[in-house]
Amino acid sequence: RMILFCVLFFCFSVAQTTAPYKRTKYLQILKTIRTLQTTVKDKDVELLHTPENPVDGCLFMDVTCFQQGILKLQPKSSRVNATFIQTVELLKKFTISNTEKQCDSSCESHKKKSPKEFLKSFEKLIQKVIKGDNPWVLSDI
Repeated sequence: RMILFCVLFFCFSVAQTTAPYKRTKYLQILKTIRTLQTTVKDKDVELLHTPENPVDGCLFMDVTCFQQGILKLQPKSSRVNATFIQTVELLKKFTISNTEKQCDSSCESHKKKSPKEFLKSFEKLIQKVIKGDNPWVLSDI
């Protein structure tokens, strides 16, 4: 009985520490997106396919779309280039596990928007993940 109690106590302890770790990682991603919003060029640039109103079943696909779009962003000036590059690199590494069924939409099915609107939608998606306390697994960055 004592061994069983210790095993259950350990499992409960691990579960309690995992949730704050994920939340901290999501908050770091949110901060990174906000940093990118201040350094991104928004005039005379390519419009990007922007997932809006994320649906639970398509979260993995939406994150993938945002990551593809991030690669097309440009810094607003050479002065912010180093910060911009570091920020983009961080966001490229961000992933969640794909525990979803096949999503019916593709990146190209979303409307095209300016880089700043694109980043605001990405921010909303991450906020939804944080508020929803969803069971999605955040991969290490």
